[in-house]
Amino acid sequence: MSGLIGKKIGMTSIFDENGKNVPCTVIEAGPCIVTQVRTEEVDGYNALQLGFDDATEKSATKADIGHAKKAGTSVKRKVVEFKGFDEEYKLGDAITVEQFIEGEFVDVSGTSKGKGFQGVVKRHNFGGVGQATHGQHNRLRAPGSIGAASYPARVFKGMKMAGRMGGETVKVQNLRVYKVVPEKNLLVVKGCVPGHKNSYVIIEK
Repeated sequence: MSGLIGKKIGMTSIFDENGKNVPCTVIEAGPCIVTQVRTEEVDGYNALQLGFDDATEKSATKADIGHAKKAGTSVKRKVVEFKGFDEEYKLGDAITVEQFIEGEFVDVSGTSKGKGFQGVVKRHNFGGVGQATHGQHNRLRAPGSIGAASYPARVFKGMKMAGRMGGETVKVQNLRVYKVVPEKNLLVVKGCVPGHKNSYVIIEK
C-alpha cells in the first residue's frame, strides 16, 4: 500500500456539504524524501523507503548520515518503507500530500497515548460493584475471582487483569479525506487518529 509519513497536528471540526458538523484530525503529511529504493533483483521485493522530518547531524549516527547523503538529503527522524507505488521514483525524489484525493479513504496508524498502570475497570471495561463483576460484592473496582479451585490450580494465560495500558501501535481504517491543502502539506481526515499531538503517524491508501 502506498502512503506517506505524517505528524498529527490536532483536531478540529468542519461542516460538510449537508451542513453537518464533522470532527476531523489535521495531519501534516510530507513532503517525504525517497531515501532508498528496494528492488526485486537486489532485495527480493519492490518498495520505497521514505524519510520525514529533518534531524540534526549531531543527534544522528555516521551510518544514518551516510545513508542520507546517498539520497542527497539531510538525516530524517522517521524512516518507513512503503510498497505499492504506481509511479517510478528515484533516490532523493520528494513525495507530497498531493497523491491523496478529497473523498477517498485512508488507513492511519500510530502509537496510542500511554496511560500507565491501570485497573480492570478502565483497562478492560469491567462493570465494578454495580454489575457484580466476577463474584465481588463490596469492593468497587477490584477484579474479583481470577481462577477456579485446586484444579486447574493456576491462572489461565490471557486473564484480564490490571496492567500497563496504551503505548501500542493502533491502526484506524477507512477514514475519509475531507481536505487536502498542498501549499501547507496538510491532510484533514474524518474522525480521530491514535497518538498525542506532534506524534508520527503512517497514512496508507
